[in-house]
Amino acid sequence: MAAARSRRNTAQTEYVAGNTARELNREVKPAVRRESHTVTVRRNQERALPMDLPYVIILTIAAVCTLYLCVSYLKLQSSITARLNHIETLEKEIEVLKADNDALETRINTSVDLDYIYKVATEELGMVYANKNQVRLYNRTESEYVRQYEDIPER
Repeated sequence: MAAARSRRNTAQTEYVAGNTARELNREVKPAVRRESHTVTVRRNQERALPMDLPYVIILTIAAVCTLYLCVSYLKLQSSITARLNHIETLEKEIEVLKADNDALETRINTSVDLDYIYKVATEELGMVYANKNQVRLYNRTESEYVRQYEDIPER
């Protein structure tokens, strides 16, 4: 029995185990299948072969449109990348300018000596602080700033 199984497992054996032997007709069935298969393949090839002019023109137009869209997309992507790089360089330039501006403002603020200005104004120029009766205050309700060319109201 084991010998029969080992023979049955091989692909090319014609030994059939069991008490009834069937007739093996391996040569007829594949030939029929092969003929029907080749006929089907031949029919499909005949249908696929004729590529008439309108089909070729439509296929060419579709290929050209696809190529145009791809090139346009790549140009657009390149343009966006270039603009982003330009924006990055401008942002870096702004940061540098802001840092320079802050440093310059700090230098200006530290270089101003208010005591020296007061001393020069009072001693050399003869300036004095205004008295309370020399200062006039008024309220303006129309806007929050004063225009220089308008008259100051009298009390």
